[in-house]
Amino acid sequence: MDENIINRVQKSGIITIDLDDVNVPDNLFEIDIKNWLHDELFLKEKEYRNYILNHDWSKYKNGYVFIYCSSDAIIPTWAYMLISSKIQELTDKVVIGDIKKIYELIFEDYLNDLDYTKFTYKSVIVKGCSRETIPLSAYHTLTTKLKPFAKSIMYGEACSAVPVFKKPK
Repeated sequence: MDENIINRVQKSGIITIDLDDVNVPDNLFEIDIKNWLHDELFLKEKEYRNYILNHDWSKYKNGYVFIYCSSDAIIPTWAYMLISSKIQELTDKVVIGDIKKIYELIFEDYLNDLDYTKFTYKSVIVKGCSRETIPLSAYHTLTTKLKPFAKSIMYGEACSAVPVFKKPK
């Protein structure tokens, strides 16, 4: 068997996009305001303001922060605004919501900065079986942004890709 192995995928000109390549920062921080509530159930304004005042905000410098409440307490909007007023200047990104929300923001930023012109008239495979932290919204955003450029969009692996979109001839 002296035959050379031919990589047909490489020869086909198909471009693979792997969302696992998105750099998710290590400096993710959570602020669960449940810990700042009276009995972890309700907000007392004076107590809450003291927590805000005495909290070490510097640890979030250049970080990605998600702010949420893990208890079933009803949190007034201004409580989130108080935190935002303290943290906004220190961090790269802040969201009100759980960790999924910060991942959505990270992927959205990445996909908004991608140069889609390099996919013009190309067949594109969006790699499947990626890590769990990739939000479904990233696949939606990617598909929407690729459609005006790509000749076709598929999902999966080159050996078993599922057709998602094909530009009419």
